[in-house]
Order: sequence, then C-alpha cells, then structure tokens
Amino acid sequence: MNVGILGAGQLGQMLALAGYPLGSRFTFLDTTGSHSADLGEIISDPHNRRLNEFLERVDVVTHEFEHLPVSLIREIEAHRPVYPSSRAIAVCQNRVKEKALFDRLGIPTPDYRVVTSAAELADAAQTLGCPVVAKSATEGYDGKGQAVLRTPDAAGDAWADIGHEQLVVEAFVDFVREVSIIAVRGRDGAVQFYPMAENQHVDGILRYSVAPLPDLDATVQQTADDYIRALLDELDYVGVLALELFQTRDGKLLANEMAPRVHNSGHWTMDGAVTSQFENHLRAVQGLPLGETAAVATTCMANVIAREPDSSRLLGQADVHLHRYGKSERAGRKLGHVNVVARDHAELARKLEACAALLPDAPEPMFSFLP
Repeated sequence: MNVGILGAGQLGQMLALAGYPLGSRFTFLDTTGSHSADLGEIISDPHNRRLNEFLERVDVVTHEFEHLPVSLIREIEAHRPVYPSSRAIAVCQNRVKEKALFDRLGIPTPDYRVVTSAAELADAAQTLGCPVVAKSATEGYDGKGQAVLRTPDAAGDAWADIGHEQLVVEAFVDFVREVSIIAVRGRDGAVQFYPMAENQHVDGILRYSVAPLPDLDATVQQTADDYIRALLDELDYVGVLALELFQTRDGKLLANEMAPRVHNSGHWTMDGAVTSQFENHLRAVQGLPLGETAAVATTCMANVIAREPDSSRLLGQADVHLHRYGKSERAGRKLGHVNVVARDHAELARKLEACAALLPDAPEPMFSFLP
C-alpha cells in the first residue's frame, strides 16, 4: 500500500521508517516548500498545484501535523480515505472546539474562558485569578501563541503579542506533574493504550518524557484510558491520538490539549515498547491488526534542541539510542531525540544524568518520582 503523508518533517520521516518493514511505501505532500524528510517520494507543492499528482500515487492518506487547511483534508477525502479525518482535525486544531468537546464528554479541564478582545482578556484574568495563561485558539504549539499574565493589567500587551482574534484563557493548575496518554484506534474500532508518560517542558517545549511511571496508581491510568477512549469513539478516530493532562495533588487528571497524530511524548515507544506509536499508526490507517503497546524497558526520551550533540560521545553511553532528523541548527528547533533505556528507574536516572550532560543546553531532568 502506498501511504500518502501530508507534511514532510521528522514525524513523517519516522512514520516512513516504521512502515518500510511492513511493505508500505510513501509519498509526501510538502505544502511548505521546505522539508526535512529524506526518503520516499516528496512532492513539493507550496502553491497548491500538485494535489492531483499526489492523489494518483497514494491509496490512503494520513498527516504528521494538525495545522492544515480543513478544506484541503475534505478535498482529499472526496478521493481517498484520510485518517484521522477532517472532523478530528477541525476539532484538534482549534482550542475552543477542543474545550467544548472535553466539556461535552465530561473530561475535566482547568477553568477557562474564551475571549475576543483585550478587555475580555483582562476580565477573564480578573475572574480566574492571576496568573493565567492565554493561548491562541488556533496555530499555537511548542509555546508559540501563548502568554502568561501575572496581572490583569498585562492584558493589552498580551493581546497584541499573541495577535489572534480569539484566545482561550486558562487558570493555572497546582499540579504534581504533566503527563500524557497515547492510544491508537483501528478501522475496526479496536483500541490499544500505551503506558502514561511524565513530561518535562521548558519554555513550552518538551524536553523529556519518561514511561512507564513507577508510582502511577492503576486507577489513574484507567481514568486516562477512559478519557482518551471517549475521544476516539466520539470522533470515530483512526490512528494515534495523544492527550496531554495535568495530574493534581489529589490524583485527579485535567485535560490540557490533544494532538491527532503521532506525538513527541510517544517517541520513547521506538525503543521502549513492543510496538512503536509510528508502526501502530500505520497499522491503524492501513486496516491492519494493532500491535501490543506494553513497555519492554524503562525509557526516557530527551529532545535535542537547537544544537547537535557529539554523536560519538553520546553513543558511547550504554543503552542510548540516537534519532536525528537531518535538520540544520537553529534556536528552538527540534533536531532529534535520544531514547535512554534501563532496567529500573534508579538506573535510568543515572544514565539520563550522564546523557543530559552531553546534550547542549539541556536542562536538568526533573521528575516527580525522583528524590
């Protein structure tokens, strides 16, 4: 089967790398004119003139990024199966629609308001109690399109800096840790869940993800499974879905946002799970049986940001797996990631400390289960 991928960045490339052993072949549609993927057939189409050429080559279509024109997805759906669907994309790329879906399904979230002016932003900050975080309704990721307000008086500057017509304003949460749940749903409705990961963000960018967790109560994992299953079933979803959550001090989970694709916090599965998120996504969209999702090792994913490490020194460390994306160095850019595997969390902490020391400007790993 020839799988079409909308987008040609690192996620698309990792999908293709997982799919070649299955016998799949890949055609990428790059709408940006600037791709980093370096395998398969890449159709560069920044001016939207080569869609028919793309469609002629593919049997089924998926995507590596949700910030795509919904009209494009719907046009493709008229000719080829697309997973996840345009309905899922329309919800996940708009925080207002996403919050409404969470509310409708009874999935708790931080207190929030939707605002359409600087004055409404100031009122929301006053009502929710500062600090609050304001996020653009669309297009924001990796900390972009966001601002933290320490006082309502900051609303004017925040509104101007974000530069969007509609914002979601969220109350700060007193959380123990940030976690995520990744699940995959097949065409037949079968669902598999990965162990939850704990995530460490710095300046809105994910730096580390660890799974499985040593101190996660089974009921918390079950709650996360129930939340994401509700989303998968409601959207008649096919493929991998990620749901980011806050775990509060009383053990409750509050949904932050979801992503309709393979996700950065699931990269640990490439070396730490029976079946990676990338292979399972491809199994799902092609109508194949889903693979097992159990962890085979305690694993931490560390993102490589802005500057490349010395590969020789890094790979000289025991149980370190380097995945490079073929990108040039640039501030804030994800250049690759490292998966560190271990027999237990104490060993992982030691290995991760040594690994982080070799990653340029990497923050100190800090997780709730570490002393």
